[in-house]
Amino acid sequence: MLQSSDTSSGVKSSSPASNPNSYNPVKTTSAPVEQATIGRSLVIKGEITGTEALYIDGRIEGKITLTDNRVTIGRNGTVQADISAREVVVMGKVTGNIECTDRVDIRSEGIVNGNVTTERVSVEDGAIMKGGIEVRSGQQKQKNSAQHQHKSAEAPKVSVAEPPKPVAATAGA
Repeated sequence: MLQSSDTSSGVKSSSPASNPNSYNPVKTTSAPVEQATIGRSLVIKGEITGTEALYIDGRIEGKITLTDNRVTIGRNGTVQADISAREVVVMGKVTGNIECTDRVDIRSEGIVNGNVTTERVSVEDGAIMKGGIEVRSGQQKQKNSAQHQHKSAEAPKVSVAEPPKPVAATAGA
């Protein structure tokens, strides 16, 4: 009987083992969603920075900087701030400039008053957008930064190139 109960407990232990495996995808799905939420009744004035996604259903005034993350303005959210993030989804109202490294998604109920700079943009029917849109490709951004570095490197070469000649001649002599 002990053997049969061990066998049945072995079967039972293998069944729960399969259940945790089925639960593991749920845990891994919820883990990357790490997201801070600003509730409907909250009002924040100031600068918001961080390293996780942010869902805003309340009111924000100031500046939002989440460069490697997503900012979502919910249907009840009102933002009077410049936003800098990887991705911005607007379902509420934003007054301020939006700068994204990936994409901006303005949903049908979203309102944006300000300039948008991004690589990709999506504006659904019914959305309201007042301001400019600058769409940059990743290659353009790399070229611009390379040109900026090249120009900044050229300026010191020109000013530094003339004085080192006499110094180099003196050092060589």
